[in-house]
Amino acid sequence: MSDFRIADIIIWYFVFVYTTVLHEAGHAWAALKLGDRTAYEGGQVTLDPIPHIKREPIGMLVAPLVSWFAYGGRWMVGWASAPYDPVWAQRYPRRAAWMAMAGPAANLIILIISILLLKAGLSAGAFQFSETFSLASVVEGTSDNKFWEGCATLLSVTFSLQVVLLVLNLLPFPPLDGSAIPLFFMNERAATKYQEFMWNPGMQIFGLLIAWRVCGGLFPHAFALALSLL
Repeated sequence: MSDFRIADIIIWYFVFVYTTVLHEAGHAWAALKLGDRTAYEGGQVTLDPIPHIKREPIGMLVAPLVSWFAYGGRWMVGWASAPYDPVWAQRYPRRAAWMAMAGPAANLIILIISILLLKAGLSAGAFQFSETFSLASVVEGTSDNKFWEGCATLLSVTFSLQVVLLVLNLLPFPPLDGSAIPLFFMNERAATKYQEFMWNPGMQIFGLLIAWRVCGGLFPHAFALALSLL
């Protein structure tokens, strides 16, 4: 394995881990503020990746590395989760919906920061749009300086991953965060029935399969929109 590939996988994994940690910590922090201490007591209200990795070692360690090699170093996927009390969620469905939205909100904040940093680099002449465009090379350094090349790759991966996660997680299919959006508009009785339906394991597996296909169709348009902001 070349030095470039070693550096590449380190950057991808670093971005994946901290993107995932911020997403799940957002859920956990929102739940704590809204009255559910389950994730807090489980150690999830933290930016330390260790508690999140311990909770989902397959999703946080094995799946990202296997997928990175399986996709030829072009992509990395995985998962994590923050626990919550389903009784609390049924008692306060709108609070549960706000908790669900906190994860994508974290990704949106990261995306905005990455756009601002990319624009600053482009304006300063440190970056230029890449001629060999990919998710990991939206921009590239304008010199042979390894530091700026590393920064370009880091910000490109960060930018691309947030767009994917926002599109995927806001889809209205269980168990994705977007499936909680209807709870904002339901009365308590309807919300309870809806939650029970969405929590069905078979429905969640079906939802993931549909969401993955829908995300593939929506992502190019969302990515083009995000690029236009640069």
